[in-house]
Amino acid sequence: MKTSDSLTRFVASFVDELTRLGVNKAVISPGSRSTPLAMLMAEHPKLSCYMNIDERSAGFFALGLAKEKKKPVVLVCTSGTAAANYYPAIVEARYARVPLIVLTADRPHELRDVGAPQAIDQLQMYGNYPKWFVDVALPEEEVGMYRYVRTIAGRAFAISASYPAGVVHLNFPFREPLIPNLGLPNLWEAEDDRPSYLHTIQGLPQLAKSQIKDIADIMKGISKGLIICGEQNDSEFITTVKELSGKLKYPILADPLSQLRTGKSDKRGIIEGYDSILKDPEMINILKPELIIRFGPMPVSKPLMLMLKNNPDITQIIVDPSEEYRDPTLNASHMIVCNHTKFCEDLSGILEERVSNQFYDDWILSNTIFQDMIEHKLGHINDLFEGKIVRELQHVLPDGSCLVVGSSMPIRDVDTFFRNTDKEIRVLANRGANGIDGVVSTALGISAVSTEPAFLLIGDLSFFHDFNGLLAAKMNNLDLTIILVNNDGGGIFSFLPQSKEEKHFETLYGTPIGIDFSKVVDMYQGEYEKINSWDELHTYFQDKWSNRGLKVIEIETNRTTRVNIHRELLDHVSQEIRKVLKQ
Repeated sequence: MKTSDSLTRFVASFVDELTRLGVNKAVISPGSRSTPLAMLMAEHPKLSCYMNIDERSAGFFALGLAKEKKKPVVLVCTSGTAAANYYPAIVEARYARVPLIVLTADRPHELRDVGAPQAIDQLQMYGNYPKWFVDVALPEEEVGMYRYVRTIAGRAFAISASYPAGVVHLNFPFREPLIPNLGLPNLWEAEDDRPSYLHTIQGLPQLAKSQIKDIADIMKGISKGLIICGEQNDSEFITTVKELSGKLKYPILADPLSQLRTGKSDKRGIIEGYDSILKDPEMINILKPELIIRFGPMPVSKPLMLMLKNNPDITQIIVDPSEEYRDPTLNASHMIVCNHTKFCEDLSGILEERVSNQFYDDWILSNTIFQDMIEHKLGHINDLFEGKIVRELQHVLPDGSCLVVGSSMPIRDVDTFFRNTDKEIRVLANRGANGIDGVVSTALGISAVSTEPAFLLIGDLSFFHDFNGLLAAKMNNLDLTIILVNNDGGGIFSFLPQSKEEKHFETLYGTPIGIDFSKVVDMYQGEYEKINSWDELHTYFQDKWSNRGLKVIEIETNRTTRVNIHRELLDHVSQEIRKVLKQ
């Protein structure tokens, strides 16, 4: 057998096995050493391949695909520093529990550590971030090796997809010649008569009845309880956690990424204004719980985290299907490793429904006042205030849409100003590592496979960090509407103590960039529009948002005055809540 034929059979066996397991999306960056992987993936009839020239953008684009598809997506690049550019997306995928299978091509062993060009140490190059790493064997023309590489594919898929989902890194060394023989007969034929060579089945842990009863006993007699829900995308969980809340009469503090604030369902007991309410120390004295049950990662809200951190007497029960420890307060009293949906079902099944109590009613009343006051106050703001942008977006976004939110101030504004709504709007963000890089690419990856209209709310610095990501929209004819909030710098720092150090603040933290974004959008053949008023925003969404392709609407705001508006607004809300609860 020719050298290229043995290479072809080996790599084809690997690619085919991935598709048999359900992988149907691959993101490829160009390069020579990765030619066998790239060409055979492009050739496979069951794989859709996206070309993404910039590896950093490619990593986040694949992350967006996998986040939306909820199954592994393949990333392919050549050897050398190309592979290093995947690092930020791998870090995000690790902490956000997103399944990625990263394939890096490499020089063969005899060309490593001898000064060969484009050869770096790629073994374990991503450290502990991947769940599994393999330096794959060199291709050989032997049936046992084809079974070996199919087994590698099966294990990679299973490990990446199993809970908690994450990254697998496979490093493929190839000798020249690198061009596969695509004309080989029976290219996708397996050596064994199996639907897939290695099929892994993994169940999620659940508690015994006696353990559920023990947990119910902890809650016995405790009426001052809260349920806290961080980021998640499980529709079955939404139903069961609402049932548990109704049984216990524990309000649900719902992070904007919990998907509990949206949709046509009863929202009684769903508290979205807790971040603002808990900024007031007097409110903490009134609304402090004795017990909390938390699902998912810690929400965006810093006041919530500080309340839990500064009050170790609160019994904290954290439910997670993974054994990973996710409690930055370091005050958790119970870590429960089980399926969160089944936990809610089983616990609800043995509980008697409680009657409403003062604590429950006070939380709901506080949230109602918060909703009414915010709506009233924002209605009188004519300036382009960032908090009002979120409120207006809720009005203008179409029912059945997906909103991707950038890190830093956008996600915090959504946490504060995105109210409970009957609209079906899924809210997504990169909150694994909370970085501002790669957000454009992530949103484009989501839009590529989403069945819903996709929108991105992003700040100017985050947009700048991922200009290269815009190329994916042009190359793949993707539809995405970007709402670019331009306050000419790092707006979040204006809320931090650094803002008082005026001498160096603008240089080190404000970092104004003064870019004409219209030229950037034009370079990538997108559609650009400047929004100067609330009427123009409404008109845009009435007439233009549904145009195909990349659209960017820019809204300029003032990051200096917004701090005062934000604080005065929330102070008025706190005063009103205090006044009512103390009556």
